[in-house]
Amino acid sequence: MKRSISIVFLLTFGILLLSGCGAKNESSEDSIAQNDTAKTKQDESKKSGEEELIPVETTTIQKGTISSYILLSSNLETEKMADVYSRVQGLVEKIYVEEGDYVKKNQVLMELEAEEFILAEESAHVDYEQKKAAYERAEAMFKKELYSQQEFEQVKFPMDAAKIAWEQAKLNLSYTKITSPIDGVVGNRLRKPGDRIQPSDQLFTVINLEEMIAVVHIPEREIQRISKGQTAFIFSDNLQNVSFPGWIKRVSPAVDPQSGTFKVTVGVKNIDNKLRPGMFVNAHIITDTHDDAVLIPKTAIVYENEKMNVYVVRDSVARKIQLNSGFQNYQYIESLSQISEGEKVIVVGQAGLKDSTKVKIISERENILSDASL
Repeated sequence: MKRSISIVFLLTFGILLLSGCGAKNESSEDSIAQNDTAKTKQDESKKSGEEELIPVETTTIQKGTISSYILLSSNLETEKMADVYSRVQGLVEKIYVEEGDYVKKNQVLMELEAEEFILAEESAHVDYEQKKAAYERAEAMFKKELYSQQEFEQVKFPMDAAKIAWEQAKLNLSYTKITSPIDGVVGNRLRKPGDRIQPSDQLFTVINLEEMIAVVHIPEREIQRISKGQTAFIFSDNLQNVSFPGWIKRVSPAVDPQSGTFKVTVGVKNIDNKLRPGMFVNAHIITDTHDDAVLIPKTAIVYENEKMNVYVVRDSVARKIQLNSGFQNYQYIESLSQISEGEKVIVVGQAGLKDSTKVKIISERENILSDASL
């Protein structure tokens, strides 16, 4: 009986052992199969990634004109500005203009009470007429040789003095109407009706805004590159995308020994009267110009260790090219080698690109060179 039980136990253990080994082998085979499948998928994914094209935006490189310039800052001033004073004393009766009004030369700005000046002019006129009548009688007597030369002159000279006094009275009367000495805009009105004014009292400031000036001080090392009439232009941070044409109007012949600079006055055409006195501006004085230059938009530049690189698309591949630069301005950099007109340069999507990466152009940006020289 005991022997039979032992045999049964041994047979059962053997069956269980064989079952466990089979399951283990089967599990191992499944694991190997799964690993092979994952590896195949990774290889396929890797192969697919190598063929994926990076989307970019490009623009076509063109040729144009670009200039080098000296950049300096200044505050605008007016070339023509006049402080208006009265030439006679009196009470302000009427004011015809306000600050910001445009006025023409000789336009009446203000009137003073004129009664006293009217009476003075009439009195001087009467006195002159009396002296003139006496002169005419003396002249007739002198022609008849009834008056001597001395007697005639004694009548003539008072008439001349009376005429001068009358002219002065008329002039003083005209001064009660205070006029603008120049064309321009009223900058300040300093008096009000009823004020008593003296000839030393300032009444208005009139500013001509058509032509402005920017006075800059240039280092003496640039003195050979600066001359009268040289082209310039003005930018203001508050008037973006607008440049104002200018020129060198005056060049000081002396160098300041303290600062090592010389003074240059830049004239500016105030287009649409957008500029105002006192505005802070950047003055660009053009020193040289290159025509027919290959121009690279600054949006295409990738900086790497102080080097400038661009990516040019050739046969759907982004080629990394180190830029050999020439003149540059706000928008463009002149390329001196390796890049040709008509090639496409990447302006969006170039950050992080590597040389010889395959790309897909999804958009083409228009390249406008109308202001490239600036």
